[in-house]
Amino acid sequence: MSRATLTRETGWSVEWLGKAPRRWRTSRLRFLVKVNPSRSELSCVSRDTEVSFVPMEAVGEYGGLQLDQTKPLDEVSVGYTYFREDDVVVAKITPCFENGKGSMAQGLRNGVAFGTTELHVLRPLPGLDPKFLFYLTISHPFRSIGTAYMYGAGGQKRVPDEFVRDFRHPFPVIAEQRAITAFLDRETARIDALIEKKQRQIELLKEKRTALISHAVTKGLDPDVKMKNSGIEWLGEIPEHWDVAKLARIAVNLQTGPFGTQLHASDYVENGIPVVNPANLQSGDIVPDPRCTVSKETFGNLRRHRLDEGDIVFGRRGEMGRCALVTRSADGFLCGTGSIRIRLNLEKADPLYTSFFLRIPAVRDHLLLDCVGTTMDNLNTGIIARIPVAVPPVDEQSAIASQLLAGFEPIKRIVSAIRQSMETLLEYRTALISAAVTGKIDVRKEVAE
Repeated sequence: MSRATLTRETGWSVEWLGKAPRRWRTSRLRFLVKVNPSRSELSCVSRDTEVSFVPMEAVGEYGGLQLDQTKPLDEVSVGYTYFREDDVVVAKITPCFENGKGSMAQGLRNGVAFGTTELHVLRPLPGLDPKFLFYLTISHPFRSIGTAYMYGAGGQKRVPDEFVRDFRHPFPVIAEQRAITAFLDRETARIDALIEKKQRQIELLKEKRTALISHAVTKGLDPDVKMKNSGIEWLGEIPEHWDVAKLARIAVNLQTGPFGTQLHASDYVENGIPVVNPANLQSGDIVPDPRCTVSKETFGNLRRHRLDEGDIVFGRRGEMGRCALVTRSADGFLCGTGSIRIRLNLEKADPLYTSFFLRIPAVRDHLLLDCVGTTMDNLNTGIIARIPVAVPPVDEQSAIASQLLAGFEPIKRIVSAIRQSMETLLEYRTALISAAVTGKIDVRKEVAE
């Protein structure tokens, strides 16, 4: 860490930070917090006491813990990270650390929690406000410098304990710390409310988009067309000249991704040929993960699972109905273990139209009734093959798909603009926190007012 110096004119100056108020004093965190306190504190607590259980997915970005899971102390006291009420937790593994995962622990069952081992726990000593410490750990200086101190390879890089203990930063007296946290609580709540409102706008636009798809692929484009009963309760009436066929009748091949014995986690490399798992199927698009890719050699051994442009990838685990069309940019990717490849008969089915149909909520609800598995919903090729599909003539399928794409453009532009404004708000939020905890802005008067 850089050395802090004191000058009469400017006060404390830390090389990476610049000027800080003269009334603030710089210290390493090791003198202000206890890092990773010992679970021996619980030696007198009954072993059947219920405590909060916090896996990494329950740790929020820039604050918040999901505390819906509890376990008896005896089940989690070994092999998990211990913390208690008002401790500050910081994710230490990439990319969770860079993404701001961390929180101040509040509302724990019986005041105690155990969680993922990929957490640093910071317990403030007298003279350091817990909420101020939390804001410091999600500030840009803490996260950016911590990222530079990471060690390890690929997706296993971690922030070491030494970085946390040796992190040097200027601190005000506790009264000013509390003034800063009061200011940040108020201002971040305002920003978060705006972001939540914008997120709701996006959700409403997505609902509109889904409604457009559902109507087009079940009723067609002609409002005056004669209708008939499809014979499928959840499908209802369809145009008189349409057919209903099980997916197997319009497909030439349904292929489950490689078995787990064929593709192991150890086979993944960075920046190789992308593997398409259910997590990569997002809002009808394939979003590859550069950390979930395989080498050319591994791909060669599994080439029967190659994805070609025009295929449809269907997730067979987790969220029902998650699927995406393989476009030119995803041609040559590998179908993952948790996915099923659907290859259509192009004389009977337009791939884009069919991908739209398979994503409608009615198909998802149908699958929920037909899936197998006790701990996780699972699909297989037999279940997928039985999905009833509304089948217009192929040229009409293509016309429906084209009109839907054209209708999505205005929605896409609006969503893009809203997301950009959300990004701006998030950047402002981060900048405001960093400015406040480093003394770049003096909030004492604002809080008093």
